Amino acid sequence: MPEADQDDERDQRDSGERDTGEPRDEVDRIVAAWSHERPDLDFAPLHVLSRVGRLAKHLDRARRDAFVASDLEQWEFDVLSALRRAGGPYELSPKALLQQTLVSSGAMTNRIDRLVARGLVERRTDPNDGRGVRARLTQAGGDAVDAAIERLLAAERRLLADLGPVDEQRLGDLLRRLSLTLGD
Repeated sequence: MPEADQDDERDQRDSGERDTGEPRDEVDRIVAAWSHERPDLDFAPLHVLSRVGRLAKHLDRARRDAFVASDLEQWEFDVLSALRRAGGPYELSPKALLQQTLVSSGAMTNRIDRLVARGLVERRTDPNDGRGVRARLTQAGGDAVDAAIERLLAAERRLLADLGPVDEQRLGDLLRRLSLTLGD
């Protein structure tokens, strides 16, 4: 056996890895190394949550690219998509936007101001309360958010391309259950 192959085999054996026939990723190598160093600990959570963290980085990159291609920042997409999801006439009160985007009222006022300046949103008087204000999606804002969501969905489809529909559904169900357990 060539020396390099012997070294790889020794490294695999020393790290506690077993040849299961499944492809190994960096998380497998990290867990194996930790298991070798600290056999007294159960590293099972790392198998799930380290992968979730690594996948989140891929998702962040895909989202950033989709929004940049649509000339939007993440926060702009968040506000515009909340308005778009509201349905016609595509408007919400600042309070409703706060609840959906989880930012402070000062931050929301600033965000609406900036979106108005870009022509993506307009302010209008609340028809039910003359003192109130509502933010309404403009045609340009609607076009921008529609383009961004199309790009985002295409990018997310690419991230999930190796999963079949059943596995994708199962993963979604498991993540929902975990999310609900954690209070989302």
